[in-house]
Amino acid sequence: MNLDGEDRLEIAYGVHRADLMRLLMARTGDRTEAEDLLQELWLKVQQQPGGPVENGRAYLFRMAQNLVIDRLRERRRRMERERRWSDEVTDFARAGIEPADRRKTAEDLILDREEIATLTSAITNLPEGARRVFELHKLQGLSHGEVAAHLGISKSGVEKHMAVAMKYLRRALMD
Repeated sequence: MNLDGEDRLEIAYGVHRADLMRLLMARTGDRTEAEDLLQELWLKVQQQPGGPVENGRAYLFRMAQNLVIDRLRERRRRMERERRWSDEVTDFARAGIEPADRRKTAEDLILDREEIATLTSAITNLPEGARRVFELHKLQGLSHGEVAAHLGISKSGVEKHMAVAMKYLRRALMD
């Protein structure tokens, strides 16, 4: 009877199943997780392409160890993902401090809308040159040099218009 590599690996799995379970129990500390990993190992053995495996026991133990490592990495990634999500939804809090909800309150939203309305009105009421420079630079994202070229003025002219606009807007927001 000539067995190919796949059959020999399945036989080795059957022979060493109890030892593999002990290894997985020792590595995970959880019988249910160890059983899951043992089942996953069996599925991998079933899917292995037939090929020469010199030491089936060593090969199976290495596969089992790799499954444990993969599971730990997966758990670590999941915990990191959940921690980042939690930090985004709530303020990061040190141990013993109740995390705060960072979502805006209705009052904050109303104040934001009022500030936006004040700012919009202030931009509309800027002197013509300062308003055009401000809109091109801050709202459309052009550099000072690009604004100067677009309006046919010097770069220092753009900077002066921006200074006027910022002073005017600061004053409007302070009021």
